[in-house]
Amino acid sequence: MTIAVSKMTFDEFLSYDDETDSWYELENGELIAMPAESEINRRIAMFLVATFLKLGISFNRLSMKTEVAVSSTRISVRVPDLVVFSEEGVAALEGASRSLVLLDMPPPLLVVEVVSPGQESRDYRYKRSEYAARGIAEYWIVDPIQQKVTVLEWVEGFYEEKAYTGDEPIASPLLGNLDLTTAQVLQGK
Repeated sequence: MTIAVSKMTFDEFLSYDDETDSWYELENGELIAMPAESEINRRIAMFLVATFLKLGISFNRLSMKTEVAVSSTRISVRVPDLVVFSEEGVAALEGASRSLVLLDMPPPLLVVEVVSPGQESRDYRYKRSEYAARGIAEYWIVDPIQQKVTVLEWVEGFYEEKAYTGDEPIASPLLGNLDLTTAQVLQGK
């Protein structure tokens, strides 16, 4: 849902406070209220955190609901469900008062978006181009609605994609051998 306010600047977004616990994304100067997380979306994100920890990714390189500034007509800010940082990214955020990856910071290595009903075009279309322009090496779209996981690998400024369904093992260029299927991810167990 778009909040009815005039176009916001990035600085106005950073200082915006409606005195609620609501999450917002900034999309080309428009404030977009994030829908409440469904239980399945929360469970999928937590399952992936646990899986990535088992792969040996340190807890300080994983984050849920970190804001990521992306390039577009105007600066936009996205809030992926899960982020994997490089060591340089962790260092850049050290001591920050807000969990926000600015444009002058190293981009996350991997972002994961779990699709919510009515948000499909944002995750598949808009965020795809914004994350590619930001240089994020890998972008996962976990879609409980279509029952698939799409892994996008950043190659020469664009994403190449591979979709996985059912018991097909997911291949991640960044994470190597996952021993993980779409069915496991979508069930969150």
